[in-house]
Amino acid sequence: MTSDTTQGTGQSAFGTGRTATEVLAGSDLTGRTAVVTGGYSGLGLAATRALAGAGARVVVPARRPDSAEHVLADIPGVEVDRLDLADLNSVRAFAERFRHRHATLDILIANAGIMACPETRVGPGWEAQFATNHLGHYALTQLLWPTLTAAGAARVVSVASGYGADQRIRWNDPQFSRGYDKWAAYAQSKLANILFARHLDRLGGPYGVRAFSVNPGYILTPLQRHLTVDEMVAAGWIDAEGNPAPGLFTTPEQGAATLVWAATSRELDGRGGDYCADCRILDGGPADDREASRLWTLSANLTGLDLVH
Repeated sequence: MTSDTTQGTGQSAFGTGRTATEVLAGSDLTGRTAVVTGGYSGLGLAATRALAGAGARVVVPARRPDSAEHVLADIPGVEVDRLDLADLNSVRAFAERFRHRHATLDILIANAGIMACPETRVGPGWEAQFATNHLGHYALTQLLWPTLTAAGAARVVSVASGYGADQRIRWNDPQFSRGYDKWAAYAQSKLANILFARHLDRLGGPYGVRAFSVNPGYILTPLQRHLTVDEMVAAGWIDAEGNPAPGLFTTPEQGAATLVWAATSRELDGRGGDYCADCRILDGGPADDREASRLWTLSANLTGLDLVH
């Protein structure tokens, strides 16, 4: 939800303002399989539509599969299955079903998430934003690893947010068991998305699995469901009548452009681990391999999963 002010080099031909469908115009993804978590709402829905429109088979894991099936009913080539990222047993069950039905996975877009929610504990007492936004996707990637490597050339896109140089993982208390702050917890989970992609690419590159993190920009979606109108007015996102601040927000279709660009663009062949926005790689993003490795070890210890080597 937060914006990013770092500047990038190598501006893509698409750039700001283009939609996911426009990014994929002329692309033929027939025969390729994609998983888009949260693919029935907001950014995820826009990415699902664009990928399916280009011919991909898109699997949409959903905590509310009935709702997802209703929303996606008019999109051919989409398969819905049950998944709760905050529940490791659910992640394991989904991955097992997916591996049974699909031999390969070409694209994994780790998009689903929650933002600034009241203090909530899931699983073995994990903070909900860290669990849902990061640990669930970490576990999902681990359990789908055989299908990603079988694809020969797969990409994982981790949907993050804006990045500030002062952001850090709260190593001494990553679950916010002391002094919960909903925005600090959200920022930590989004930094984790960036660091996850960084280290995954380092491990996955030799297997043809490349990973990228994406800042989609300011977009009004159901992600803001935990915020009050007063909070959004105070942040300067909307006015008292609920009107968005002029020029601040892009549409979900525009925000999803960088998601599908990172997932498919030939401009990125031979690259990975990069932090992207506006269909370009940003300079000055987090590039701390030591922090990324440390997060990977923490995630492996918490989930009991470390299948990617």
